[in-house]
Amino acid sequence: MPLVIKDTGGYNYVMKPDLLDIIVCPLCKKRLQLTVQEQNEHEIVTGFLFCSECSNTYPISDTIPNLLPPQAVS
Repeated sequence: MPLVIKDTGGYNYVMKPDLLDIIVCPLCKKRLQLTVQEQNEHEIVTGFLFCSECSNTYPISDTIPNLLPPQAVS
């Protein structure tokens, strides 16, 4: 399942459940756990990705996972 999906408006980076097989925590490279708050038939609209190894949480907002390390956001 590709991370980038091309549509008529250009490129969209969307969160799909299959991505959990390939994305990892950007800091420690361990697997992430998904918490879904809202989902439609194709993608996760809002939720969180959590790393149990380093306890960092990465939000999913408007189908876009934000995998920037917490230090880069603040």
